[in-house]
Amino acid sequence: MPRFGIEEEVFITEPERPNLRSLYYLARLLAKNPRFYYTHSAHNFTRGRDVRSGLMSGVEISTAIYSDPDAVVDDLARRRADLAAVATGLIVPVGHLLDVDTPSNTCALHVHIDGVADKSRLYRNILHFLPVLCLFTINSPMVSGRYFGKSYRMQASYAIGPIGGDWTVRFQDVIFSKRLKTVELRVCDSCWDLNRVRYLMRAVAAIANLEDTLEPNVERYNTLRERICREGLLEETAYLAEELRSIVDFPMELIMRTASDELREVYESCGLVAAYSALDNGYRNGVFEPRQVSIKNRLHFASAALGFAGYFVPRLPFYAVKGLLEM
Repeated sequence: MPRFGIEEEVFITEPERPNLRSLYYLARLLAKNPRFYYTHSAHNFTRGRDVRSGLMSGVEISTAIYSDPDAVVDDLARRRADLAAVATGLIVPVGHLLDVDTPSNTCALHVHIDGVADKSRLYRNILHFLPVLCLFTINSPMVSGRYFGKSYRMQASYAIGPIGGDWTVRFQDVIFSKRLKTVELRVCDSCWDLNRVRYLMRAVAAIANLEDTLEPNVERYNTLRERICREGLLEETAYLAEELRSIVDFPMELIMRTASDELREVYESCGLVAAYSALDNGYRNGVFEPRQVSIKNRLHFASAALGFAGYFVPRLPFYAVKGLLEM
């Protein structure tokens, strides 16, 4: 029986940028449930030239493993509530921050699938539907304050990319994870809307239960990938949406009017902090609309120090083991 897990990355802005206070929030999360969050949380730093826009990137929470796709989304909702309870900054589930150009500073929704006898068939079948699966949560419309398309993260991030000949190479849109021994869907953007995540997981579950082996069409996907990043559902891929709907029900509106479209509208009409507050409101309360914020854009060094001492240092052994397993 297929089993599923979700890793979700989000920014926590104060209010326009993340800072090292995010580590303090993770320390509080770890203290809340150390047995679980020692292995079910993580942090990311920016890299290279992107550090000029700030050292801190996103934070990560992950679910337990379930055979029911709805159960894993319900677990994600509980993990979100735990993070919301300890974070006073704006929780911003988006593929890439809206007002910068930092390709190493991105946030994703990763889906892990295990428990199938033929993981090669699962991998091929996921690839077959990949031009549609990425659209369920696609959510990265802006770069440096200008409209890019559906997902700047999908186009620019170092952590994903076109499909190559070796499914164990880490930074591709779908891989076989050396560490977890799962098929990992990496292409999806972080998104506030649990309804979209729920339909994504139902689609993944339906694909995982297929007994047929479908044509992966890797060359087609890699050829169309850049246009998908900008345009979303293409005329050339519309038939795949109908094919997917033949095995699992979902509203076509979800992939035609995307989370990226909704975010663009709020950003262009209300501005940056209002857009981030709408994402935070959606993440915490399920309501995607701006709200009043009174967060001061200031780093409290005591909070950063507590974060390093209470989160970063205790997890150093975990980082070392994880790095070795992913090599």
